[in-house]
Amino acid sequence: MDIQQFEDKGLAHYSYAIYSEISNEVILIDPSRDLAPYLAYAASLHAKITGVIETHPHADFISGHLELHQTTGAVIYCSRLVGAAYPHTSFDEGNTIVLGDITLRALNTPGHSPDSICVVLTYKNEDRVVFTGDTLFIGDCGRPDLRENAGNITAGREALARMMYHSLREKLMVLADDVLVYPAHGAGTLCGKSLSDEDSSTIAAEKVSNWSLDELTETEFVKELLSSQPFIPKYFTYDVDVNRAGAAPLAASLQKVPVLSGIPAFEAGTLIIDTRPGDAFKQAHPPRAINVQNGGRFETWLGSIVAPGESFYLLATDDAALQEVIKKTTKIGYEPFITGAAVYTTGAAHMDAVPLEDFTAHPENYTIIDVRMPNEAADYKIFDQALSIPLDQLRERVNEIPLDKPVVVHCAGGTRSAAGSSIIAAVLEDQVKAYDLGKAVKQFTP
Repeated sequence: MDIQQFEDKGLAHYSYAIYSEISNEVILIDPSRDLAPYLAYAASLHAKITGVIETHPHADFISGHLELHQTTGAVIYCSRLVGAAYPHTSFDEGNTIVLGDITLRALNTPGHSPDSICVVLTYKNEDRVVFTGDTLFIGDCGRPDLRENAGNITAGREALARMMYHSLREKLMVLADDVLVYPAHGAGTLCGKSLSDEDSSTIAAEKVSNWSLDELTETEFVKELLSSQPFIPKYFTYDVDVNRAGAAPLAASLQKVPVLSGIPAFEAGTLIIDTRPGDAFKQAHPPRAINVQNGGRFETWLGSIVAPGESFYLLATDDAALQEVIKKTTKIGYEPFITGAAVYTTGAAHMDAVPLEDFTAHPENYTIIDVRMPNEAADYKIFDQALSIPLDQLRERVNEIPLDKPVVVHCAGGTRSAAGSSIIAAVLEDQVKAYDLGKAVKQFTP
């Protein structure tokens, strides 16, 4: 037997391949949209991928389960509660899958979503591993507030939080202490709030270190789980629906993206997403462009700033960078919304450097916008007079910004403030001067 863990760092996503030497089969759990790593793994073993298990319809990434079925014939397993539109076999409590001397059994574990399942792996008649999806993380459990308006079954966050309390205690904590815990996400995901950096654990270790398995009453647990959850990106509900239907094949979707040559003639009113580094963007960019830099959380910020169905241009520094950001866009299913993608290194607009000396001496002469998340701003306020407008809400709330002073935008490190200052400049244009404090924010923090 072999278990291979695959990691997508940008989305803090873990997926798994389970290999049986006896049957020469591989089953995948919660695969990414790009199937290449899984196909390569199976090929290296001269094995056949015969199944793929979806622990729930994911909100934060697009899964490749349907394409895997279409290209390999693999059976898709998911809970009947998903109401899946793709060909599938129900996999709920009491159902098992046998691969040689490996047995996989389903546990219905509602809480993160009403249709969540966990998968227990039994090897040689002993429970060895539990794949916990978004139910149990290392150090945390899944958030319960993503399915109030999405999916086949919707449920309020408090009801789901109560379900989570029982799923953890009645389905997972009763497993043997030495059972390994393999979750679908690690630190950095927005599917939980306080995940560990570790990529696996055991039931015993989680009983000791995971707050959600503490001796809490149901009321205490619900109150804590519902408090201080991170924001919900705009794209989450959309991805749940795409995953319930099954996404189009990746290669075909990539081929449909219009890659433009030369300098594009941008359609009026269409968003322009410039993914170049902040310094290059500030020197020259198209008027009204938004600087969503190609970095570690590009997909998350793209799907937080741009709403599903909203058309946009996608710009990058060179051909390689352009192909990279296009592919990242497919991870959240946004490639159909790309009006055109182009290499672009010029533009009629620019952004002046923040007048740091004057700002330091006279911050009262500026309107300061803090684009960090509410919990960050509450935990530590960098500027007492700052107006807090989280980045994911800024386009909708930009008109709340006073126009009587120049605007300085800050976050915690510079990436979000680059996007935020460009949004303000794009929307308010000549009405107010916008500056990005960028990495200089470190001068104002201990």
